[in-house]
Amino acid sequence: MSVSRSEGSGVASAGPQLIAYADRLGGSIAALDGLMSGVFAGAFRGVHLLPFYRPFDGADAGFDPRDHTEVDERLGSWDDLRALAGGRAVIADVIVNHMSTESAPFRDVVAHGDASPWATMFLTLRSIFPDGATEHDLATIYRPRPGLPFTVMNLAGQRRLVWTTFSDRQVDLDIREPATWTYLRTVIDRLTAAGVTMLRLDAVGYVGKVAGTNCFMTAESVAFVNRISDYADERGVKILVEVHGHYLQQLETARIVDYVYDFALPPLVLHALITGDAVPLDTWLAIRPVNTVTVLDTHDGIGVVDVGPNELRPGHPGLLTAQQIDDLVESIHVRSGGTSRLASGAAASNLDRYQINCTFYDALGADDSAYLLARLIQLFVPGIPQVYYVGLLAGRNDVALLAETGVGRDVNRHRYSLAEVETELRRYVVRAQLNAVRFRAQHPAFRGTFTHHLDGQRLQLRWRTDEHEACLDADVSTGTYTITLAGNGHSETVSDPLDLPTAADQ
Repeated sequence: MSVSRSEGSGVASAGPQLIAYADRLGGSIAALDGLMSGVFAGAFRGVHLLPFYRPFDGADAGFDPRDHTEVDERLGSWDDLRALAGGRAVIADVIVNHMSTESAPFRDVVAHGDASPWATMFLTLRSIFPDGATEHDLATIYRPRPGLPFTVMNLAGQRRLVWTTFSDRQVDLDIREPATWTYLRTVIDRLTAAGVTMLRLDAVGYVGKVAGTNCFMTAESVAFVNRISDYADERGVKILVEVHGHYLQQLETARIVDYVYDFALPPLVLHALITGDAVPLDTWLAIRPVNTVTVLDTHDGIGVVDVGPNELRPGHPGLLTAQQIDDLVESIHVRSGGTSRLASGAAASNLDRYQINCTFYDALGADDSAYLLARLIQLFVPGIPQVYYVGLLAGRNDVALLAETGVGRDVNRHRYSLAEVETELRRYVVRAQLNAVRFRAQHPAFRGTFTHHLDGQRLQLRWRTDEHEACLDADVSTGTYTITLAGNGHSETVSDPLDLPTAADQ
C-alpha cells in the first residue's frame, strides 16, 4: 500500500511543549521554571501547566478546584506563573464542566438549598428534566464512568439527585446560568492577566446537557465553545478543546476551534509498533486535522475510545476494529507486566471506561528502541507535539503510588524530585528523547511541507522546505528506523536520536 498526502505549514510546524504538574515535577512553579530554563533548555517552546489551583491535591489532582481563581500558595503565586510565561507559551486548564463539592458556592447550596444565590449554578436531575426523566432518558446519557451521572446529596435537608459526571466530589455547572458565565470569565481573566496564552477547555463535551439527547457534544456544547472562544479571542489567547469520542467528532470539532487533541495517534502508534500494521495509522494521517496538539500519553492515560467503534456514532466503524482494540489492550497489559491491569477498568477508582492507565514506556514493554521510535513518529506528525513529563523521563508504572491512593491514573503520575530528575537524565533513553525534542524544536525543515508514504511495513514521514529536508523512515515490523537530513548542500543519515543535530552542535 502506498499513500501520500501533503500538509501546509502554519500550526503544523509549532514547537514542542511540556505537560507537567508543578507539584510532581520539581515541587513548585518556580522549580518547574528552573527546569525549563535549565536542563530542558532549547527543547520546549511552551508548557501545559496542569491544575495549580486551590487545592492542587484534591480528589481529582486539581481538576476539582475549590477556588479556580487562585494559585495554591503551596505551589507559588501569580508572579511565579508570570515568570514561567516569560518568553514561552503557557497552557492552563479552564475546568468548565464542574466545581468541587467543597467550593464555597456549593457549600452554601448544601446549607440553604434553593434559597442560596448559587443554587441555579449547579445542576440537579430536575435542572434538565423538570418534569421527570424516563428510563430511556437516563439510559441515553453518555458518561465516561460506569453508572449514571448522579449522586444523592442532602441540600438544606432535602435529598436531591445532583449531577456529577465524573465523581461524587465534582458537581456539574449549569452553563445556561449568568452566574456560571461570570465565574468562568473571572477565571479566564485571571489566567490571561498572568501570561497564559492558551486555554484548555477540560471535559467541555459534557457541558451541554439537554433532555432527549445523550448530553455529550450537543449543539449547546458547541455554542458554549463558540462563546468562550470569542471571549478568549478578544484577549488574544487560543483555545484547546479536550474531547474524547469517536474520531469523526474530532474532525467536526477541529473545524470550529483553534486546536483539538489528536487522541487517535497514541493507540494507532501502539498498534503499529506492536503488530507491525501501520495501515490504520497511515489512514488516519490522510484525514486527520492539522490544527492539533499531539500526545503519546497524558495525565489521563492512553485513550482507546478515540479509535474504535462506539455508541457516540452508531453504525460508523472506528479506525481500529473492536477486536483490534481488545488485542491492543491485552498486549499493553502483558508488556507492562500486568501493572496496567491493576490500574485500569474496574480495578481502581475514578476511571474512564475507555482508557488504559499505563505509562507509554511500559505499554511498549520498556523497550528503549520502540519507545524512541514512537516519540519520533509523534515529533514528525504535524501539530504541536506535547510531551508528558512522565513520558519525557521514560517513567515506569508507579505501583507504589497506585497502592497508596487507589486511583488508577496515579500509576502514570509519579512525583519526581529535582534530584530524581537529575538521575533520570543520565539514562540513554531519556537523553536521546530529549535530544529528539530539541531537534524538532530547532530544525528548519519543520517549518515546511509534510508528506507521508507507506509501503508495506515501511512508513516515511517527510518535512521539506526549499532548502531543508528531514525524513523519518521506519519499519514498524522490526522497530528499526533512520532519519535522513539534507540542507545547505549536505546530507546525512542518522540512526540514533542522540546524533540528531541541535543548536548545541552548531
